[in-house]
Amino acid sequence: MTESLAEINIDLDTNKIHEWRSIVTLIVFVLTNVVVLFPFHIPLPFPRVLYNAILDALGRLRIIPPRKRRSRYGTSSVNGHGGSSAEEAGFFVTLHLLMNFVTAPLIADLFLLAILAIGRDEVYGGTIGANNISPIDIMAFFITLAYIAISIDASGLIRYLTFIVLQKGGKYGHRLFGYLYAFFFCLGAVCGNDPIILSGTAFLAYMTRVSSNIIHPRAWIFSQFAVANIASAILVSSNPTNLVLAGAFDIRFVDYTANMVVPVLVTAAVLYFVLLYVVFANESLIPQSIQMHELSEEAKSKRPVNPNIPHARGTAEEKENDPANGTESKQLSLEEIMNPFIDKFGAGFGATIMIATLVTILAINAASQDTGEHPVFYVTLPAAFVMFCWDILSGWLNRHETRKIARDGRREVEQARAERQAREAEEAGRPSSLERDNRGIGSQSSAPDANPLSKNPPSPHEKGGSGPSNTTTVNGSVSGADTQEVPPSTIAISALDENHGLELRKASRGFSVNKEEGAEGVQLAQHHVDTEKQPPYDVTAQIDNGHATLVSLVANAYRWSQETFPTATVVLSHLPFALVPFAFSMFVLVQALVTKGWVPVFAYGWDHWVRRTGTIGSVGGMGFLSVVLCNFAGTNIGTTILLSRVIQAWQKINQANGNTITSRNLWATIYSMALGVNYGAFSTAFSASLAGLLWRDILARKHIHVRRLDFARVNLPIITVAMAIGCAILIGEVYIFRKNEPYDAPK
Repeated sequence: MTESLAEINIDLDTNKIHEWRSIVTLIVFVLTNVVVLFPFHIPLPFPRVLYNAILDALGRLRIIPPRKRRSRYGTSSVNGHGGSSAEEAGFFVTLHLLMNFVTAPLIADLFLLAILAIGRDEVYGGTIGANNISPIDIMAFFITLAYIAISIDASGLIRYLTFIVLQKGGKYGHRLFGYLYAFFFCLGAVCGNDPIILSGTAFLAYMTRVSSNIIHPRAWIFSQFAVANIASAILVSSNPTNLVLAGAFDIRFVDYTANMVVPVLVTAAVLYFVLLYVVFANESLIPQSIQMHELSEEAKSKRPVNPNIPHARGTAEEKENDPANGTESKQLSLEEIMNPFIDKFGAGFGATIMIATLVTILAINAASQDTGEHPVFYVTLPAAFVMFCWDILSGWLNRHETRKIARDGRREVEQARAERQAREAEEAGRPSSLERDNRGIGSQSSAPDANPLSKNPPSPHEKGGSGPSNTTTVNGSVSGADTQEVPPSTIAISALDENHGLELRKASRGFSVNKEEGAEGVQLAQHHVDTEKQPPYDVTAQIDNGHATLVSLVANAYRWSQETFPTATVVLSHLPFALVPFAFSMFVLVQALVTKGWVPVFAYGWDHWVRRTGTIGSVGGMGFLSVVLCNFAGTNIGTTILLSRVIQAWQKINQANGNTITSRNLWATIYSMALGVNYGAFSTAFSASLAGLLWRDILARKHIHVRRLDFARVNLPIITVAMAIGCAILIGEVYIFRKNEPYDAPK
């Protein structure tokens, strides 16, 4: 390596594993990864008296609304607890602690700190950095580059380009499949998999919905997910796992791409034919000719609306998700893909910034051996700031138009809901809330705390509403959260039910509707508005007794930001901030395994394997190990952190014993791990990658529910073929370009 191995500080003493703190550390690490794989809630009983006292104190401080007003509709929307009179009868309130990929590693670190299993060194190494891996630099680079990529997506460029590809492919199923496959691969190689997951998944959900002879969307969505993760293996900047790996072994970005591009290209090329003619060789999945519903001339002539603006489509979203609308619902979905919105200036500026940033990174990194190493976020941070300033300036210049669109759309939605509520109340033979409010208007007007905005309270299931109301609702969704509850669905499609097609079945408090039978006769329990078309954090202002609260001020500020700076607000809300605490916590946990002697134990085992199996065993063994661990070691990021430390310890072991690792075996191990941690995202578990969690959640919002078992069953042949091809090409590559002599520097 360019940096001497003597500067890599890894204690090789394996006797530490017999200490009780070392054993506890390993158990905590394993349990943490189990929780990441299978998230859950822990019910915590809390004294009701103390609970109410806290709420009353917060209410008096005007942080939240007074408790009495909050219980008026039997719900507690600010903190999600309490509500019904039956629940209030007990002495305890049940709170729920969410255990997922964010909280579990953090709690594990705090527990290890409490028992003194880890200390300052582990925390410093897991945050600031140690042994060539600098977590804070990696996170800064990834978040800032992600802002640029997601801003390009928010401009509508990706959806527009996908629409162009759809036009080029026409109604020929196989050709369209090939065009989309190639498009997603090229886009993923440059921008990474996140923009593809954000826009491409929604596009495919719409496309398969409005086609009459694509019975299951399985082939399209699984192929897209696989090719997006394959393509992200080419550039270091495309995936945080690549950043960890390149940093750990001091690999220049150009060298990394030069070694990965051939295995990845061959994998993508061969896998395309395997998917088309073997895995998804079914006319109901990829038909020879796709029968698309036609978009009317009136719809084609409409001006596309910016989906980043709240309520930009008015009541269209509710109609689109109402199964009683049948044909109209499909027509509205068709408008989403056949009449896409694009901000041409924003898209052009963003693409220019992205290309300039990537070129600059590659150039500086290639020259780093002569000029000295510099953190790559020195390039991406200014670029992201320029992009952010552009989004802010663009939003401010167009604020009058965007505010008018949001205001008109909100008024239309509120009016439609009030009419629906009145109609439902009339059918039930009782007065609507609007009528009740009108009858009580005289008494309310004389009261000093009358709330003139209490008319037309929104539905408790309202999504995207931002008008004033009596309840404050803050619904958040994190882009890779494994435990986000699937939103209530009016149409829930099981993409993998082969025997029964899209038969009617109960799913996630909603209903599945057979696509063949239509939506007639389905009685809705809830109205669900597609949250993917709105920013994930949707807030409704709350005013109680005429007094503003901190919650209502934040709600109003967020709504103002949505309407004034729609692009910047959407991009910030879609940034993978949850990745930051997760990555830092996992770095600390792995550093604990290093200092407690477990990583050297794993390294000794790997050394024995390589000495017995040689180069082929290095590629095959590390490829298999990395894919498996992606599913059981805290996503592919946790796997990369752990295996990088193991390989570093393996180097130190051979140095301490006076042995040598050949250049061929070392780079075969490193680059097979690169293949495994990228390809492993589409293996057996959603939590194998944060992209998998995001992909699943977006599909659920589009009423396509993929079960865990089906995810593993469909992906198993795909990951097997992809890894076999990639590893085979890599073996040939290292035998041709790597010499069987001791390594000295990365190439």
